[in-house]
Amino acid sequence: ENYKWVATEINESIWFFEKISTGVLQNFTSSAVLEHPLDRSADGNVVMFLFFIIGGVCTVLALLAFVRFFFASSREQVFLPNEASFVDPNLSGARSPFPSIESPGSVTLSVIVPAYNEEARLPVMLDEALEYLIQRSLDDRSFTFEIIVVDDGSKDSTSEVALHYAKKHGVERLRVLSLQRNRGKGGAVKRGMMCARGTYLLMADADGATKFADVSRLLDKMRQLDTAGHGLVLGSRAHLQDEAVAKRSALRNVLMHGFHVAVTVAGVHGIRDTQCGFKLFARRSAERLFANLHIERWAFDVELIYLATQLGIKMAEVAVNWTEVDGSKLTPAAATIQMAKDLARIRLCYLLGVWRIDS
Repeated sequence: ENYKWVATEINESIWFFEKISTGVLQNFTSSAVLEHPLDRSADGNVVMFLFFIIGGVCTVLALLAFVRFFFASSREQVFLPNEASFVDPNLSGARSPFPSIESPGSVTLSVIVPAYNEEARLPVMLDEALEYLIQRSLDDRSFTFEIIVVDDGSKDSTSEVALHYAKKHGVERLRVLSLQRNRGKGGAVKRGMMCARGTYLLMADADGATKFADVSRLLDKMRQLDTAGHGLVLGSRAHLQDEAVAKRSALRNVLMHGFHVAVTVAGVHGIRDTQCGFKLFARRSAERLFANLHIERWAFDVELIYLATQLGIKMAEVAVNWTEVDGSKLTPAAATIQMAKDLARIRLCYLLGVWRIDS
């Protein structure tokens, strides 16, 4: 598909060049006295102008081709074989198909937990989340939930840990989506969202850094925003920024401020904390946003907010309680390079029309 696109652009450029060249030649040969075009100042200026235009067109085409091949990788197949189904450990490992986000919601809340090599931190997070969710369902019989742990191609026993909880609580409450290879946090969240049953869908990090009970704040705000199944509520740590700046190294603070500038350049404005891993989506908004998502690594949050802005989805930030948890898989240097590349992709690909939003 990429090669066909570039070939089409090249063919159109050749056709354009041939038309221009033919017109210039006819103009010169129709003169009573054939002179070298550069010997006549007027015709020389025309030729120079035409070559300037052609050069500009070729430059733009080269830029588009560069973006297409080096930045605008196509969205991958959503599910590989066996990824679109889950195991029921209480039925001898029988597999059942995940539902689709295109279907109507059948539970109140879906919690999507992306997990990569999280065998140590995941149990703490799940214990806290399940304690809150089970108690809330007892207090309010209309409240139902599910947790989907998305194992993003882990090399440890993340899936086995999650399946232990599925066996204990049942697959109506906890399911495990095991990806065959690592897709990145954005890719894991996307695939979890696409097979969730919730009217509202919460993205929550596996490290448990955000106090899970704060989901009640996000749900309250969502009910104020929600119009016809649309809305996005972002957990925010912006109120903790002054304290965090004081504790961070100078290098980390420089990287943080540089990232904020890059996010603004990428087209996201008015959101103080784009990267908090605690976000609540109304069902229809989740379907539209994740169907359009291209970025599958760390900067996917920025693209989601950009898409929400372009699609006119209402957004709000809500302060949450957050504490740093040891064991992060993020390498600052590598993450900075990946972030810079992804932010450049977001800006260039939407600006040049390489990526289009399906509304």
